[in-house]
Amino acid sequence: MSRIQLLPEEVASQVAAGEVVERPASVIKELVENSLDAGAARIEIAARRGGASMIRVVDDGSGMDRDDALLCLERHATSKIRTGLDLASVSTLGFRGEALPSIASVSRFRLATREHGAVGGTEIVVNGGRIEAVRDSGEAPGTQIEVRSLFYNLPARRKFLRSEATEASHIEHQVHLQAIGHPGVGFALLLDDRLAFQLAPAASLAERVRDLLGDKLVGDLIELPGFDTGGVHVRGLIGKPGVSRSTRQQQIVFVNGRAVENPALNHGLREGYHTALMKGQFPITYLFLDIDPGQVDVNVHPAKREVRFRNPAAIREAVAQAVRITLESGRAAWARSFLPAPAPASPFAVPTESAQSPGIPEPLPLIPPAQQHVLRNDWAEFPRTSPAPGSPAPPETPPSPASVESLPLPGRPAPAVDAPTGFRIIGVLGRLYILLENAQGLVLVDQHAAHERILFEQMRRQMETGGVPGQRLLMPATLQLPPRDFDWVRSRIPDLHKMGIGIEEFGPGTLKIDTLPEYLIGGDPGQLVRDLIEELRGMDSATSRLRLGEDLIATTVCRHAVKAHDLLRGPELVRLIEDLLACDLPYCCPHGRPTMIQISHGELERKFGRVV
Repeated sequence: MSRIQLLPEEVASQVAAGEVVERPASVIKELVENSLDAGAARIEIAARRGGASMIRVVDDGSGMDRDDALLCLERHATSKIRTGLDLASVSTLGFRGEALPSIASVSRFRLATREHGAVGGTEIVVNGGRIEAVRDSGEAPGTQIEVRSLFYNLPARRKFLRSEATEASHIEHQVHLQAIGHPGVGFALLLDDRLAFQLAPAASLAERVRDLLGDKLVGDLIELPGFDTGGVHVRGLIGKPGVSRSTRQQQIVFVNGRAVENPALNHGLREGYHTALMKGQFPITYLFLDIDPGQVDVNVHPAKREVRFRNPAAIREAVAQAVRITLESGRAAWARSFLPAPAPASPFAVPTESAQSPGIPEPLPLIPPAQQHVLRNDWAEFPRTSPAPGSPAPPETPPSPASVESLPLPGRPAPAVDAPTGFRIIGVLGRLYILLENAQGLVLVDQHAAHERILFEQMRRQMETGGVPGQRLLMPATLQLPPRDFDWVRSRIPDLHKMGIGIEEFGPGTLKIDTLPEYLIGGDPGQLVRDLIEELRGMDSATSRLRLGEDLIATTVCRHAVKAHDLLRGPELVRLIEDLLACDLPYCCPHGRPTMIQISHGELERKFGRVV
């Protein structure tokens, strides 16, 4: 007797349903995607008891006639593709023809549909995959699908469903994704007959995000208006530097309108933000990629969550460049948020020495930009509050200005944007935070973080242009590699030379290292170079290669930047602020911490109870 037997059609349908229908949210995803493919302008979703009891999706799309309504319940029946060649250029959200028969095989299913302009429609009732009734229907044009008692005939699968609240949260998340991915479509969601949200068609993505998640989140986002490279169009909204989350839950990327996951997209986002994010944090993004359907394979995952790109390096590079350029262009708006200081008659102006107690020095006056190069060198020490607990006490007699060594702050030309010039420097808090006054209120600058950013960009420019100066080793080191790695490294030697690493062939499979940049001196040269090579292997784009070793640069500048409790005087403070504002990314230090914080007049007045 043969041990291999054909499965009954009913069992085969249930097996197929296990791949497509993971939970109630999967049902809603498939049904909503069908509605979008049908050109719906409004979609209403309802669910009870987390979707296990009832799911209903109603749309005003094109609808179907009776023949199509019956055929859509057959496995692998679809209007989206015709031949195997069509799989190479899928432009719709659905295409396999598996969703409806799979859902109908594990539920009590009802389909009512009517074409626009048709006198009547069709209603089909299916119970566990078996058609029980086909009759005329008088529903509105479009399609209405009800799914009741999901997994009623698969008790083993039903018991794996989570609590009703958990399943409802997955449903809401799925509808959020579809609503964000298609802002021009109206959505309504009812959970247990309670209206969770109702969204009218939005004119823009920002409007849709505002309707769903509120004004505060939209205020933390920057618009990526559109970036084209290599046949990839990137657009959307991305979080401002420093705005991040500890998980990827709000890192959402759509490819041709489909919310997907792909390592190249994650790496591209990380490269684009780079030092604008702290390690272990993830950006908030609502990113849309429009690409030739022939360049992306969506038929690699049963639920179509994962995709593959024909040229992942180009996708990664496009995302990284779009994000980086948007963040750098956003510095103009960031700079404008720190408006110039008000005139001395401002109600927040500090009294002059004549109105103060004897011995309290006068605050640094407002210095016009044209006169900042002729700063006096005999200012007294700026007023400061008491140092933080545990910090060293300030000297009783301030050192003379001549004895204070000028800090190595690199000078840079003034930026092309309208950068704020003319802050009123109030003082230094705890020998760490520089206090500035501007038209909006109080500005706090972290002197260590600001100096880190300045030195970091100076060293990175050296690497990108003329290369980093190297220091010869007293005893050259050798590095042995397998043949495959040796050939690969040999082709990247010019990149390593640009980093200040002197490396050359020294026999079969062996490299000699005789020069290292200053920021790599002090460890095992072979291991340091091996670590850099591993980092380089994971970076295929030009942007990545230029940024090779930036983590080491960030660590180095952290050691060389001014520290907390270092004493800075007037010219040094002004120079620090000027150089920070001239940086490409002045918002944060190389580790992602903010460099400047604005506290508005309104916030101060609320703190003091002046306003409600």
